[in-house]
Amino acid sequence: MREHVKPSTYQFSIFKSSSFRIMAIFTGCFVISGLCVMAISGYHSLSLLTRQIQKSVSDEREEALSQAGIHDVAHLRPVMAELVRNGPGFYYLLQDAQERIVTGNMLHLKPDQGWRNLTWTHRSLLPERRPVIGYGLILQDGGYLFVGIDAEPIQTLRHDLWFTFIWGMAVFMIIGAGGGLLVSRFVLGKIEAISQTARDIMRGDMSRRLELNASNDEFDHLATSLNAMLERNERLIASLHRVTDDIAHDMRRPLAHLGQHLDDAMQQECSPAQSNALTCAKANLDEALEIFSSLLKLAQMEAGSGIPDIQDVSVREILLSITDIYHPIMEERKQTLLVALAQDDMTCSGNKVLLVQMFANLLENAANHCPAGSTITVSSFTTDTTDTLIIADNGPGIPEHERERVFEKMVRLDHSRSIPGTGLGLSLVRAIIQLHHGHITLRDNAPGLRCEIQLPRSKDRLPRH
Repeated sequence: MREHVKPSTYQFSIFKSSSFRIMAIFTGCFVISGLCVMAISGYHSLSLLTRQIQKSVSDEREEALSQAGIHDVAHLRPVMAELVRNGPGFYYLLQDAQERIVTGNMLHLKPDQGWRNLTWTHRSLLPERRPVIGYGLILQDGGYLFVGIDAEPIQTLRHDLWFTFIWGMAVFMIIGAGGGLLVSRFVLGKIEAISQTARDIMRGDMSRRLELNASNDEFDHLATSLNAMLERNERLIASLHRVTDDIAHDMRRPLAHLGQHLDDAMQQECSPAQSNALTCAKANLDEALEIFSSLLKLAQMEAGSGIPDIQDVSVREILLSITDIYHPIMEERKQTLLVALAQDDMTCSGNKVLLVQMFANLLENAANHCPAGSTITVSSFTTDTTDTLIIADNGPGIPEHERERVFEKMVRLDHSRSIPGTGLGLSLVRAIIQLHHGHITLRDNAPGLRCEIQLPRSKDRLPRH
């Protein structure tokens, strides 16, 4: 038996969708690529500016050393004094071997050879005090020469690069995430339209089709293929209904005539062996008619044609009337039937005849499989949206691994093969419950079997057919 799919109004979450995950991966790659390009470009720009500044410092230092001739404090002093007066944009410092400042426009420095980036504590004399990048050189007589230049452009460029990097990352992420959301919403809209059409078809509207937007994109191609499949399925189901109806009309007549002939034959004088054979034939014919009728009813319900003659039905009244019928039957079998129904009105939108048959099948099934002395209890409780009906017994029960299989057509467990039945009772029960948008569950009653049926209350109206 097919598994019932409950109609749902579930809306897909964009953030859980495959399309959004794909767009998130794309956005991540887009952001990383953009940031890598920005980082490489910024690093190249910063390196180029640093090299240019270092070249200017090196040229200025070599010119001063060239003018002095000998690399000591005495020869460099007049040169550096002249550069301090006439060399704007550069910073100079000349110290003797005792680290005393001889001349320059900078504060005292510890004599370290090589390139140096000086922070605000060693910028320059007041009032400028700017960051400096320069080169220090230890002279032949132990003195120290430092030539530098303003490092503000490098700091400004570094700050601007970080600012651009951070804001670029934010912009990339916003653009990528926004694009992902828009694309995901578009894709999910298409998918939800397909899902809604499928749910409408499951409710019985076989004429529903997917809409085409005339864009001739892949969604239009998919919708065209699905519509063609639905057209074919609708024709096949219609053909199946016609065949089923033909079988119902053509087979019932000869089978009914056969039953009448057997009844007539049983009225005639015959030997005990012949009478017994006719009785067995009549019983077998009745069983065949019952199986045929049940299979036909199952096929009609599984076709999804909707609930016939739908109306508001009092489930409580149905249970009370059925339990009144089964009280004397179970007393005759030395079984006890207890009824403990909720006082709340249990109203369901459905077909009364089918609901009566469903509850009767469950009680008949419990009575047939429970030995004398067993207790069968019928109870219920309600919520705002659901009526829950419970039929429990303390009989042999059903093993857990068999509780789903018993709903299949023509399935009978080994220990129940000696009990009269067609193996279609529980299949019909579940088909009727699912037709009413309900759910049935078999549980262990410790000992015995506990059958729970949940039916939607009438305020959750089912579509009329």
